[in-house]
Amino acid sequence: MRRLYVIDMKKQKKAFIIIPIALFVALFLFLESNYTPTVFSNQENPRALNTGSSQNASVALTFNISHGNEQVIPILDRLKSEGVRATFFVSGEWAERHPDILEKIAENEHEIGMLGYQYKSYVDQDIEEVRKDLQKAKETFSKLGYEDVYLLRAPNGHLNEEIINVAEKQGLKVIHWSVNPNDWKNPGTDKITNHILNNLNNGDIILLHASDTVKQTEQALEIVIPEIKKDKKLLTISELITLAETSQEELKSKKK
Repeated sequence: MRRLYVIDMKKQKKAFIIIPIALFVALFLFLESNYTPTVFSNQENPRALNTGSSQNASVALTFNISHGNEQVIPILDRLKSEGVRATFFVSGEWAERHPDILEKIAENEHEIGMLGYQYKSYVDQDIEEVRKDLQKAKETFSKLGYEDVYLLRAPNGHLNEEIINVAEKQGLKVIHWSVNPNDWKNPGTDKITNHILNNLNNGDIILLHASDTVKQTEQALEIVIPEIKKDKKLLTISELITLAETSQEELKSKKK
């Protein structure tokens, strides 16, 4: 006796849709479990660090200073009152003009990085000029008593692979950012705070400024810091790097 098999095309269509989705999900989970985030530079892929590890609920506050001495003190006072340590990137020229403020930054246990010597875009300079600027910056910080400065943020954030290679050959680690509220434009305290809080993820590096052009950053910090501290730690860049390195080593060991 012959049997008649009826194919339900609606169910068949669902199967055609579900199977590829299931395969895609399985592939994604496999890749995700075997993926080691590349947050550090290597010979094949020179790059600036712009985030730490997404596995850790931590972020870094960073401040650029290239001119002025009026806004940095209120910002330091705010950080102190909140019990937060940050990383300050300052130009060599500014450090020479304001050694007392640089000392106050260090005394408050904040981390110091450099913005080169002159605050002038590196991509607009010959690479030999960049090399000389970096060397002069290192010598300047050393003379001021800060021999261990190894973090570099390029002026204006302008970078390319050649610049990163030159910096790393001088023992410097190039740092960029992942969250930028453009506080130097003074767009309003609400816009600064909303941009940071609405775009913040684990491992993010927040770019802010402490030069005299910023007028709203300290007020924004009054709101931003307590909100961040609800579910994330605020670390220095070196601490963020250490966590990222630890996360990479843990992922590598899991693969073995």
